[in-house]
Amino acid sequence: MSKSKFFKLDNLSLQHILDEDADLIPLMTPEDEEEINNEDIPSVLPILPLRNTVLFPGVVIPITAGRDKSIRLIEEAYKGNKIIGVVAQKDESIEDPSTNDIYKVGTVARILRMLKMPDGNTTVIIQGKKRFEIDTFVQEKPYLQATTQPRIEDRSEEKEPEFDAIIDSIKEMAVRIIKENPNLPSEATFAIKNIESNPFLINFVSSNMNLKVEEKQELLQSDNLKERALLTLKRMDAELQRLALRNDIQLKTRSDMDQQQREYYLNQQLKTIQEELGGVSYDEELEEMRTRAKAKRWNDEVKETFEKELGRLQRMNPQVAEYSVQRNYLDLLLELPWNEFSEDKFDLKRAQRILDRDHFGLEKVKERIIEHLAVLKLRGDMKSPIICLYGPPGVGKTSLGKSVAEALGRKYIRMSLGGLRDEAEIRGHRKTYIGAMPGRIIKDMKKAGTSNPVFVLDEIDKMGSSSHNGDPSSAMLEVLDPEQNTAFYDNYLELDYDLSKVLFIATANSLSTIPWALRDRMEIINVSGYTTEEKIEIAKRHLLPKQLKEHGLTSAHLQIGKKQLEKIVEAYTRESGVRGLEKQIAKIVRYAAKSIAMEEEYAVKITSEIVEKVLGTSHLERSKYESNNIAGVVTGLAWTSVGGDILFIESIISKGKGLTITGMLGDVMKESATIAMEYIRANASDFGIDPKLLDEYKVHIHVPEGATPKDGPSAGVSLLTSIVSVFTQRKVKANLAMTGEITLRGKVLPVGGIKEKILAAKRANIKEIVLCIENKKDIEEIKESYLKGLKFHYVSNMKEVIDIALTNEKVKNAKKLMITTVPKSAK
Repeated sequence: MSKSKFFKLDNLSLQHILDEDADLIPLMTPEDEEEINNEDIPSVLPILPLRNTVLFPGVVIPITAGRDKSIRLIEEAYKGNKIIGVVAQKDESIEDPSTNDIYKVGTVARILRMLKMPDGNTTVIIQGKKRFEIDTFVQEKPYLQATTQPRIEDRSEEKEPEFDAIIDSIKEMAVRIIKENPNLPSEATFAIKNIESNPFLINFVSSNMNLKVEEKQELLQSDNLKERALLTLKRMDAELQRLALRNDIQLKTRSDMDQQQREYYLNQQLKTIQEELGGVSYDEELEEMRTRAKAKRWNDEVKETFEKELGRLQRMNPQVAEYSVQRNYLDLLLELPWNEFSEDKFDLKRAQRILDRDHFGLEKVKERIIEHLAVLKLRGDMKSPIICLYGPPGVGKTSLGKSVAEALGRKYIRMSLGGLRDEAEIRGHRKTYIGAMPGRIIKDMKKAGTSNPVFVLDEIDKMGSSSHNGDPSSAMLEVLDPEQNTAFYDNYLELDYDLSKVLFIATANSLSTIPWALRDRMEIINVSGYTTEEKIEIAKRHLLPKQLKEHGLTSAHLQIGKKQLEKIVEAYTRESGVRGLEKQIAKIVRYAAKSIAMEEEYAVKITSEIVEKVLGTSHLERSKYESNNIAGVVTGLAWTSVGGDILFIESIISKGKGLTITGMLGDVMKESATIAMEYIRANASDFGIDPKLLDEYKVHIHVPEGATPKDGPSAGVSLLTSIVSVFTQRKVKANLAMTGEITLRGKVLPVGGIKEKILAAKRANIKEIVLCIENKKDIEEIKESYLKGLKFHYVSNMKEVIDIALTNEKVKNAKKLMITTVPKSAK
């Protein structure tokens, strides 16, 4: 029960109207109630809407009218019969309530007194008479008027003993409430005990209880007196429990003020001081969080977690260490883009133009992206693919992600995985640890601001393996599995986050270091190196303008022709990508920048002589094809982590027995040499070799660049050809290279890395290539521009290889192999 509901006569200025000796508002007797019930009520009543107030029959209350409509209604009614209809307003914020904004059940009231206040408002004292229900509104201007009908009250159970017991309980509980509440005057106890009318007692208590308007309106609309009495008793019991709990808390506060509570009050004072100084209070921060939360597209689980954690923060002392941890967690929930997506651009022709503009080659990658866009456009919803681009460095794998993001109209995020060894970098730390933070996946999603960015996982093959810090590659399984990443679990976030709309693009230089389970979840696309022509075009369109801009120059300061770019590519770089090429171009641009800064004359159009002057003498000519004037030298094709390359197999024979292999070769390559030697021993006559020579001469096989490790089976055909050449002293066909694995039966088996090997062959001016017939399908998948100027020989056995690779011409100064004749006497 609230203090504001009990009114003294002197506060209401009613002494001249009511009994001057009374200390409280006069109480209604049964006779007064009967007289009110017998009064005639006009069929049409002016309707006065009240904010936050419900008037009950018999109860006297003061009200203040500030609205023009209300003031006019009161003034006209006060001049007339002083009878009005009072109803409660559903929403107190509505300034001008219409017929739909008020309750239909109200109370007929008589105006006892009207007072004009100095501020222009009008205060009136009204007394409730009887309940009514609005039938039809007959007027809305200048104020509401409506036809009404009485609301009949069922008092059939008023004489029952049970009803009397309820009334006694109401009186007893009302006295206890007055006693527990220090804000209520003690005179209220006297008023309760002296009420003779049971209906008025119920109305009086209901009017003075601290209830919401909706709850009071429910009491007013109850037609059965006994039911209304029971409902009133139930509300009183709840209020009594609240008061008792509050008093217990206050008692504990007064009797047991510990250090933490003392700090709380001091912090409250400090907060007030901060507000006075212009700072932001903690309450304002919490309110700001609530406001931001309303705009988030959370599911029920996230919303419930936020409310729970915000409640914990509100109860927490701002000075303790856990407060900042809790605050950071709530900030993360608010900043993550839950169910927020950028709109994809489905202009496929535009996307193709962007991909072609930024990158040469990479047809499979571009085709896969366009396919994904096409399906997404037709279906409207599709799980994004997990693409893994693998190939040598510098071919544009990482920069491709930016082009894809631009083509799709999505945000671009790059995360480098090189050297990452801690699983917590992916999944985050639990909040219980000091300095805990979310994993890099969640942090980058927050940075992106949308839930469907293009997410580049750079150098995924260089991620650390299992250790005492966990296995980060295993943690990536959940990220890159379309069936699991709809509910990615971060240890810090402790909620499922949907990554299924993210377009993941992983990059790698080698697949051998990627765990098979992780590799199985990705769509592998091979990104091979560029041809010389493509490198020249990339340099002209991208690398040179980029370097000019970075050095503060324009095309008017420096021009490099196609011929000079070709010289830089051929003579100063040996790579599949263009990183080394960009460095060489940067040197030439710095040469021009230095000349301009020192005001020296220089040639704007770069010549081949200037290229040699700036870059120095080329030291890369040794990788070019060498002549076939020496027997036993064969050009092989190899695949490396930085692209394709050529290597020279050199064989020499000398008197003795056995096989020597040098050049830092791996076990597989050594086994290939042994297989080649044994096959020749078994089929020497087929190759025109005297079998006795194999016992007379020792074979030494060497692969230059001895400090570089070499391994793999693809040099098998080159090794065998080299040995046959050195024993027969036949020339190897000019400008020819080969690759393929061999068996003891002389079969040639297919090998991998064909495209990289072909590019290496073109860089070395190779004209003909010998391949296994099963590698023909790999050649058919390569662009025709890559194959221009090359002739392919497809073979299935080593005899075909020897027929193609060796000519019938002997090398110059051919070595004469002699068989030692054993004397008969020695036998």
